[in-house]
Formats: sequence, structure tokens, C-alpha cells
Amino acid sequence: MRQRSSSPDPQLLELIDCGLAREASDLHLVAGHPPTLRIHGDLFPAGETPLTAETTARVVSSMMPAELRSRLDGRKDFDFSLSLTRPAGAVRFRVNVFFSQGSMGACLRFVPSTIPTFEWMGIPQDLVQRIVSLHSGLVLITGITGSGKTTTLAGLVEQMNRLGHRRIITIEEPIEYVFLPKANTVITQREVGIDVASFADGLRSALRQDPDVILCGEIRDIETARMAISAAETGHLVMSTVHTQDAKGAITRLIDIFPFDRQQDVRCQLSLSLRLVISQYLLPSLTPGQKRVLAMEILTASDAVRAAIRLNKIESLDTCIQTGKKWGMQTLDENLASLVCKRRISPETAHRYAKNPAGLRALGVSDPQNNSFDNAAPQ
Repeated sequence: MRQRSSSPDPQLLELIDCGLAREASDLHLVAGHPPTLRIHGDLFPAGETPLTAETTARVVSSMMPAELRSRLDGRKDFDFSLSLTRPAGAVRFRVNVFFSQGSMGACLRFVPSTIPTFEWMGIPQDLVQRIVSLHSGLVLITGITGSGKTTTLAGLVEQMNRLGHRRIITIEEPIEYVFLPKANTVITQREVGIDVASFADGLRSALRQDPDVILCGEIRDIETARMAISAAETGHLVMSTVHTQDAKGAITRLIDIFPFDRQQDVRCQLSLSLRLVISQYLLPSLTPGQKRVLAMEILTASDAVRAAIRLNKIESLDTCIQTGKKWGMQTLDENLASLVCKRRISPETAHRYAKNPAGLRALGVSDPQNNSFDNAAPQ
């Protein structure tokens, strides 16, 4: 919902200003808890008094656009974007409103007023160049919630926007970053629920709008997956996100969306259309109070990767990544070792997030506490 709130509650504005001053990424408003900020990955109360159900409902309702309030139709969970003007300047938020035990609550994600640079995000320039030079195929960004997937996609779209000579269509829920028109580029941003009914409908209509690049905010159902793969097959560059912990999981998730009797056809299509899968992790910085550090696993669609997908040998993808450095691939553990060497993260953090702690030790990163950690990153 691309509207301003007509009369934001003063308590909400005070909390937003506090979040801006403390460089928060999220503000949580949940009855029974104090207002809570997420700052560099950790939660901090923004007050001592727990919110009552009545206070939470008043504060949350005050930021909901009137149009949305009139169209709830019994819904208990919904998203919208919000723009406000504060002393620090114009600010935007992605808002999720929900109900818990009958009480209204909300999570506000602070959206930077400008798209962060790749250098600030920690994304290698050579990887950016590989993606923006593509003219067709499917690029997937994966990771758990809050791992920076949307920001990475926004940076890639903005880079293509600046380079020009691209017709770009985005389908988002909701729209977070707003892209300004650039010379020789035509960009259209469509919001699910406002401009288009669903991601799948947005993809279907995008194919009739002469696109070069299509950004689909998330692949979460069979029709969206079918349309995304089809669009990538037919000469368009499609970029999207999937909620999984690693690159291999993204491939499995995309295939498993489909019924069993269709999965072999999908594997063949995906083996031809896939270009890259980037799995992102945001890790605590070695320096307390600093922004989190981006770690990445990178899978490139080499011949070995295509064969593994087509022949349903998904388990071999980890080996493909380990042996695929000349194709630009990178394991998570290799990146973790590099970040430890650069003194960006601690050895303890590296071992906590490593997929193979024994392999991390082989890369020269010992665990000072000699603890045994789970192989999967924490949820």
C-alpha cells in the first residue's frame, strides 16, 4: 500500500525516531512485550513498559492507510509499505500486521531511503558484473528471513537501471525501494494486492509488456514457479528469492513445489534456464555494535550443475560448488574462512555457521572453544 498514514500515533513516531537514531533494522510491536528494536541482529527494548493489547491496536491502526482498513475483509495477516516524513528526512517501511491470541501486532522493517552500495553490502563487484551482464535465465537469491535478499535484488535492479537500455518490470509485496527513471531505461514497479492480484498474475502480464528483466519478489507457489521458469526459458532475465538455507535447498524447493509426475520435466527446464543461485547469511561483526557481515554461498550453472539437476542428483551440488571455483562458485565455508582472515567475523562465529566445521578447520580456522556446533545456520 503506497500511501502515507494520515495520523500516526505520537508514540509510534517516537519509537520510529528512536529506531532511526539507533540504526535499527526492525521495530516489533507485540502486546505483552515492550516495543523492541532489532539493531545489528540483536533485540533491544525501546522502553520498559510492556504494551497492552489496547495500546498496540491503537498504535498499529494509526499507521494503516484508510483504504486498507476498509478492505480488511476478515484478514488476520497483511503487508503494506509506509512512507513518513521525520526530522531525519523521508523514511519508508515494510509493515507486516498480524494477530496473536486475539491481539493486533506489527513488525516494521526500516527501508533505507537510498539503495545501499554493493561495497557497503559486501557483494563482490565481479559477481555483480556477472549478473547484470546476463540477458536471459533465472537468478535466485536465497536465505532465511532478514538475510538481505531484497536489498541485494534492489541493488542489482538499480545497477541495470543505471546501465540503461533495459525494460525492467518488478512485482513486489510490498514495494520497498523506489527506483527513479534513468535515461534509456523503462522501469515499472507493481505491488501485489494493489496493482496486480498475485506474483503469478504479475509474471503472466509482464510477458506482454516487452520486458528484458523481470524481478519477482518471491517464488512461493506452483504457478509462480511455472511462470518464472517459463519466462527465463523464453529469453528473459528473471530474478527472484526463495526462503531456504543454502543453494542446494533452493533447487530442491523449486522442484518440490511441483507434483511428482511433473518434476522430471521441471528438472530439465531448470537445468537449461538456471544461471546463478546466491545464498546469503548475515553474521555478527567481530567489532561490537557494527553492522552485520554478509557471507555468501555461490552456485553457478556449470555443465556439472546442469547434469546434477537434470539427473536428480541434487546431493552432488555441494561437491559441484567445492570444485567449481573456476566457474565463480564459492562454498559458504570458504567465504567464512576469508572473513575470519580479514578480521570481519570471529572464528567462533565462523564455526557456528559453517556447513562443515571439519572442513573449516582444514581451511585454517580453528575453533577456540573447541565446541561442537550444528551444521545448519540457526533459524
